[in-house]
Amino acid sequence: MSASVVSGERRKQRRRPRSRATVTSMLGELLLTAGVIVLLFVAWQMWIGDIIINAQKNDEGAAISQQLAASPAPEPPPFEKTDDGTIVYQPVIPAAPAEGEWLGQMLIPRFGADYNKGIYGGTTRAKTLDHLGIGVYTDSKMPGEVGNFAMAGHRTTWGKPFNQLDKLQVGDAIVVETPDGWFTYRFRTLEYVKPNQTEVLLDVPQMPGVETGERYITLTACSPLYSLAERIVAYGVYESFQPRAEGPPTALTDPPPPPAAPSV
Repeated sequence: MSASVVSGERRKQRRRPRSRATVTSMLGELLLTAGVIVLLFVAWQMWIGDIIINAQKNDEGAAISQQLAASPAPEPPPFEKTDDGTIVYQPVIPAAPAEGEWLGQMLIPRFGADYNKGIYGGTTRAKTLDHLGIGVYTDSKMPGEVGNFAMAGHRTTWGKPFNQLDKLQVGDAIVVETPDGWFTYRFRTLEYVKPNQTEVLLDVPQMPGVETGERYITLTACSPLYSLAERIVAYGVYESFQPRAEGPPTALTDPPPPPAAPSV
């Protein structure tokens, strides 16, 4: 066998490992690229997209509030005067919204001066929570109605309207704006429950068969962050109704409290 033939065979033998190494290298690069894409998607879904969606929802809410302010104010409802001269208006209770139908706006000064989130009927992810915002539970009472006005919202992703529930402080205002005016509730307490503990949605939360004649508000979200293991529940009690003709309540015109930091 000639030296040239032997030399050629050796070159072929040396090329084979190089070919296998090239395939392995390409496969590794593809897997690395796929991993980077997945990480970028997660970063978008969990953080970057949240920031954008949150800002968009606040802008939409501010635009709705401006439209309501520019519309003719409805006739104020009947009122009573207390012994100290305080005027107490009867709440104008809105009709229950259909699934995905707009009900009003939620404003919580503790969450920032720009916090203005839409409230819609239903609590399904596909029709309400993932795309519209805060959802009202089926069979919930309405704002200002005796019983429990109960809602759900995300703490992470999709604008996370209830991200800071754990930062509420006793006495913080929770305001619901509708075309007729503003309902002011005051935060009272926070608790964590299992997902199947639906007693938090009762007319008197966690108290089956009890009637108090009081008006409550209940905000629920998944907990801990990025988990479905529990539910975080914020409770508030009704304070007042301010008709649109009288302008925003003091809960919105007084200097706001220091804004709470995001929960991460």
